[in-house]
Amino acid sequence: MNLGAILLSSFLIGLSGAMMPGGLLIVNINETIKRGLSGGILAITGHALIELLAVAGLALGLGTILGKAGVVGTIAIAGGVLLAWMALDTAKTSRVAELAVTAEPGAPTQATGFGPLAAGSLATISNPYWALWWTSVGATYVAVAMEQGSTALGAFYIGHIASDYAWYFLVSLALVTGKKLISQKVYRGLLLAGSVFLAILAIYFIWSGAKLLLGI
Repeated sequence: MNLGAILLSSFLIGLSGAMMPGGLLIVNINETIKRGLSGGILAITGHALIELLAVAGLALGLGTILGKAGVVGTIAIAGGVLLAWMALDTAKTSRVAELAVTAEPGAPTQATGFGPLAAGSLATISNPYWALWWTSVGATYVAVAMEQGSTALGAFYIGHIASDYAWYFLVSLALVTGKKLISQKVYRGLLLAGSVFLAILAIYFIWSGAKLLLGI
């Protein structure tokens, strides 16, 4: 992948993941209701800081083994398999997904006892799926990016985090303004399109990994 492809693909795969309902969405909604737009942004910033640590950790750990084609190939195939599973799961979810981000004024929120930065961080590391993603798909991206240097690694991180900020800002904005900024039909369509992209990327990763393992 060239620099532009890394930036764009990391944004799209990140967006596909961000749109799926989960703990981080709940935290984002809660913090937005309690603190306004800044609360939602700070919650995602907590998430972004944890992911920065993940990228740095993977880069430092992979740096000593990237010369081994077998290791990189195995990581790529594992990442591709997880992406394929994500594609199927996202496609199924797109048929019934509901984007409910409205709240009545004064509605009670889930108390976390933490500030928005800490809440976003805890929502991230407490999700076992997050760890699975970073040890397979994320590790593959870091390995691919590191072959081109720190600029490519930065492009991957920026693209990935930009997708989180873009989506969750939209969610927070919908709460603050009280307006429905995206219809259920469009939301489901975006999820379906994301599943197609994930499937294509899964094929690419598996094929690239197989070539490395087979020495093609």
